[in-house]
Amino acid sequence: MTSSGAVPASASSRIVERFTLIATILASSMAFIDGSALTIVQAIMQRDFNADYTLVAWVINGYNLMLAALILVGGSLGDHYGRKRVFMVGIGVFTAASLACALAPDVGFLIVARIVQGIGGALMIPGSLSLISAVFPAERRGAAIGIWSSAGALMVIAAPILGGLFASADNWRGVFYINLPIALIALVALTRVPESRSQGMAKSLDIPGALLVTLGLAGITYGFTEAPVQGWSQPLVVASLVVGVAALIAFVWVEARSPAPMMPLRLFRVPAFAGTNLLTLFLYAGLALIGTFTPLNLIEIQRYPPEVASLSLLPLALSLIILSSFMGGLVARVGARPLLTIGPAIAGVGMFLLGVPEVTGGAGEYWTTFFPGSLLLGIGMGITVAPLTTTVMNSAPSEMSGTASGINNAVSRAAGVLAIAIFTALALATFAGAVSSRTADLAISEDAQAQISEESAKLANARAPESLSADEQIVVNDAFRLSFVDSYRLIAWGSAALAFLGAAMGWVFVGKKG
Repeated sequence: MTSSGAVPASASSRIVERFTLIATILASSMAFIDGSALTIVQAIMQRDFNADYTLVAWVINGYNLMLAALILVGGSLGDHYGRKRVFMVGIGVFTAASLACALAPDVGFLIVARIVQGIGGALMIPGSLSLISAVFPAERRGAAIGIWSSAGALMVIAAPILGGLFASADNWRGVFYINLPIALIALVALTRVPESRSQGMAKSLDIPGALLVTLGLAGITYGFTEAPVQGWSQPLVVASLVVGVAALIAFVWVEARSPAPMMPLRLFRVPAFAGTNLLTLFLYAGLALIGTFTPLNLIEIQRYPPEVASLSLLPLALSLIILSSFMGGLVARVGARPLLTIGPAIAGVGMFLLGVPEVTGGAGEYWTTFFPGSLLLGIGMGITVAPLTTTVMNSAPSEMSGTASGINNAVSRAAGVLAIAIFTALALATFAGAVSSRTADLAISEDAQAQISEESAKLANARAPESLSADEQIVVNDAFRLSFVDSYRLIAWGSAALAFLGAAMGWVFVGKKG
């Protein structure tokens, strides 16, 4: 498109802009649905496959792993080979993988399909803002991004509710089937969008960097996820952790010497950029943990109906949306440092409060148990998100703003991958120990004790063996519920500690001269 003459104001160019918005909003919506809605239906999916929780963790983390490792590469591919082309390929791969997920006959097939879906997401997600920036002239670009952002905010609310509806219908596969018509409309809309690419881009892509960061994250994720099942001393677990750490160290070495790095390390010499990415690492690690394990607690342990559980974190979403619109302007008046200290700290208090309730009387006690934590978490995130994005962008040279935003996005996703892997291992160990302690005095057979131990690997989905008497089953199921609360408290309070570390990063680094 051209920006001269009357073309930008023509009817045909306005139609192109509308179709661009439709396509980018719908594609982003698929990513939101598969992120938020899946956490609501994960317990039903686990029961359907009769799977240990480590496998469910791979269903979530397999997708996030590919997204974290390849999202910067996806953006670069769009710049090199055409934003529309790569965006459409991403939608196609994401949608084909969604269909495979929906048809998965077993959990292993589902994990592989989710990994492929993550590759599609890495090609698809960076294209939204790139296409909007390429198609819309400067005078209308801000409004277009505002519409796209508002649609994203709406999906923050809608996706968990949608997940609750699918969960109440006992249909986790619907989370993936719904992507098919959405993707079809997006692809049709893209036929009206022109191609664009960056001129003068480097000829080479950072393939070594992409391979090393993928290997590093995969190794660490595999090690921590499988250690509770295989044992920490098992050679494959030890080797995966060693290889993962070594690959990430090698990634830093390669990025420092690459002529076209996917993650230019010189950006981290600016204290504000380094500090905001450390803040992102800690805060979003905690947020990923809360988002993954809170639905399990509410549905499986507190016995909330799924559709009610999906609404329980609504205060978080609403606070985030309402406050974010004010915080952008407040940065200019008070600076980012106080907001990036106070916001994560308040979010940390909210996370801490979410871990306080014991087994409650159900959704009727929500307002005095989980509501205060959800509300404070939302207020804290609402204070944080806009100043964080602004500071990340302002701390990088203008010609590297897209790279800076991409790095921060990748850091937030990598934080979730590593946090879920590490804390799943800790939660399973805590859960198994607590169950063993609470059932130690039961006069039951060794076979029944072994069955209870095996069930502990299912975490919130653990159920008493049917071979026990009715009274014994009640005792064991109560032990499972109480033990999960112990594990969830570890997760919630660990998340709070991570958020407080994020607040410290905001205080120490933001506002310093680079």
